[in-house]
Order: sequence, then structure tokens, then C-alpha cells
Amino acid sequence: MRMYDLIEKKRGGGALTDEEIDFMITGYTKGDIPDYQMSAMMMAIYFQGMNDKETLKLTTAMRDSGDQLDLSAIEGRKVDKHSTGGVGDKTSIALTPLVASVGVKVAKMSGRGLGHTGGTIDKLESFDGFRVDISNEQFIKQVNTIGVSIMGQTKDLAPADKKLYALRDVTATVENISLIASSIMSKKLAAGADAIVLDVKTGSGAFMKNLDDARALAKAMVTIGKGAGRDMFAFITDMDEPLGCAVGNALEVKEAIDTLKGKGPADFTELVLNLACRMVMLSGIETDEDKAMALLKENIANGKALDKLAEFVSAQGGDSKAVYDTDLLPKANNVYELKADKDGYITHINCEEVGIASLVLGGGRETLDSVIDLSVGIVLNKKCGDKVSAGDVLAYVHYNDDKKKEDAVKRLKDAYQIGDSYNKTKKVIIDKIC
Repeated sequence: MRMYDLIEKKRGGGALTDEEIDFMITGYTKGDIPDYQMSAMMMAIYFQGMNDKETLKLTTAMRDSGDQLDLSAIEGRKVDKHSTGGVGDKTSIALTPLVASVGVKVAKMSGRGLGHTGGTIDKLESFDGFRVDISNEQFIKQVNTIGVSIMGQTKDLAPADKKLYALRDVTATVENISLIASSIMSKKLAAGADAIVLDVKTGSGAFMKNLDDARALAKAMVTIGKGAGRDMFAFITDMDEPLGCAVGNALEVKEAIDTLKGKGPADFTELVLNLACRMVMLSGIETDEDKAMALLKENIANGKALDKLAEFVSAQGGDSKAVYDTDLLPKANNVYELKADKDGYITHINCEEVGIASLVLGGGRETLDSVIDLSVGIVLNKKCGDKVSAGDVLAYVHYNDDKKKEDAVKRLKDAYQIGDSYNKTKKVIIDKIC
């Protein structure tokens, strides 16, 4: 078998066999197939696409290229959640303790962020002492004991995907549904959960700006998961404005805590409850949607969900006192009020620009070596559809550096659009795919 022949076959629109995909992924991971040949193959796939069978095989081949997490020692069904990411997406911090509080087992691997804010792990490090560098044995024991643990992704998890993504990133072959779906799902399958709930974002702050593309990606990932023997469910959710109000690491943690107290923003609370409800249903603990939702709301009202977050933080070395007193979280030295300069309605917020404004303040990473300032960020006071008068506060900018603040404020001001009326219908959850 020759890589040349496989490139020629795919370039001509042919479907690769399982054996050919195994040969390609194994050879590339080992270094037997050079970058220039794999670049040609990625470009051929980019233009010719892959069918469902090819996409599933590509995913499982990447999954099998490295370590896989064996969760069989954890009692019960394990349910995972994946978000395609967006601005203000602190969902896992509220979601995982909430579902664990009703008995769902959540063994989750998460990464650090590269972009406008930190990833879930960076945000959790807002709790002084919180650790993610725990062993697999500690990880499994913690899930069995308290129902939830989040650890960092190991470098040996789907190494073929890491190598392929780096190549796609520099050869303009990232934006292909089969390649995106297989990249995400290879890591999710390697993480070992029995069921996976997907949150696929669409809008100005999402990777998938277009709703049709978001649907296509969600369908592809659901098809892959089912083909690999997992129970799957996907939500298409709005990211045309930031999720919730807080953008920035410690600020987002505080908002997640407020949500577990029953005081979170309406859009964020709705998303967390819907994702949590589906996770409970896929776990088998309660398969009736209304009853599952009632269990979750009860555990917010009675404080069990908040207590579970404190238990989780403490188990991984963090200072759980900050769960009950958010003043203990990292806090910026200064707060600037961005005010409206005219009357009207908020007609649009450029979500991506809000994210970049947080990055400029120091809340995200421009390179892998960047150091995040956990305390800085933005809290939106007005969102789409809100009526404003000149002088009303649109957003609060939490900052430590005057020069960075000036750039962030300019971006944030430009991100807001104020018009005479607002007639759009706002929906957090746009579609469901299973």
C-alpha cells in the first residue's frame, strides 16, 4: 500500500477503505508518512469530503493512536459533555457538580484555553490550590467517591489528532465537517464515557458562524458517537452574544457559582439546566424529562448542587471557601464603566470582539506560553433587546493595566450596536439532534 495511491484515490473522489485509513493514520503518527503527503491528503479530503463510514473510521483510528481512558472501575454509566466553545462559556463549572449532585457520574477531561479566555481548567484554577495534574487512579477514585472529577488531557490521548490538527492549521484545511468532527470525537471517545451530550454553538462568537454548518457538525458528531457505540444527544445553541454576562476567568467562576445558587443569568441558567437534564436522562437515573428537570431544580434550591461544587474543588486541592464567599476569588484592582452614548435598544453585540477585549485585558492566551490574568474581564450589564438611555452602564471592565484597558474599552464600545427598535426573537437553544 502506498500513500501516493491513497492521495490519488481521494483526489478523484473515491472512498478510502478501513485498511487504507488505518495505514494512513498509523503511518503518519509513527512518522513513516511525511507531512507533505499528509498535507496533500488533507487538501483532497477538504475538497472531496468523506462519507459517514470513512469519517467514523478516521475518528476511531485517531482514537486508537494513543492511550484510552478505561473507566470500567467507575460504578454506573459515565456521561460526558462537550462544547464547541464560545465567549463566556463557563458551563462545565456549573453543570458538572449539578448533575453529580443527583447521582450522575462525571469523569471529564478538559483542556486549557488558547484565545479569548482560559479553558475550563484555567478557570477552575481561580480556586487557590486547585489541581488538575492528578493520576488516573485518583481521577477514578474521586468519581466513585463524590461523582465528579475534571483532569487535564494527557499528551498521549489521540496523538494522531494533535499532529493532524497542527498540520491542518497551517495548510488551510481546518474547516471541513468530517475533519472537525473526527478531531473532536476522537478525544471524546478516548476519554471513555458511555454517553456524550454535545453543545454546538453558532453565531458571531462561535467557530461555526452559520447555523447550517453547526447542524452539519452536530449531526456528524452524533453519527460518529452512535457508530462507536455511545449514546449521543446534541444541542445547537446561540452564541451571537456572550453566554451569560461574565467574560473572564474568575468572573465566569463567580457567575457559575451564582447560577448554582439560583441567581444566574437567565440564558446561562436555561442552557445549564437543559444540558444537565439530558445528562441525567442518558445516565438512566431518571429518563422522564420533567422529573429529571425537577430533580435538578430541587438540588439548586436546597443547596446540594453548590455543596457538590465545594466538595469537588476541595477534593482537587482547591480552597472551597471561595464557593461560599466569592470575594475570595481573584479580583482586579480597577473597574471601568462603559456607558451608552444615546437612547435606544441593544440590537447587536459582536460576540467575538467582546472575547478579544477580554483577551487584550490579559484574560486569555495569544500563545501557549502566555500567562493568564485570572482576575480581569468584562461583565455585561446590557444585552441584546435591552432598552437603554444615554449614560446607562453597558458593561463593567475589570482591569489591572491602564493601557490594556484603553484598547479593550474601544473594542467593547465598537462591539455594541444601539438602534431604535429590537424585533428579533432570542432563543438560547436553537435545535436538538439525536
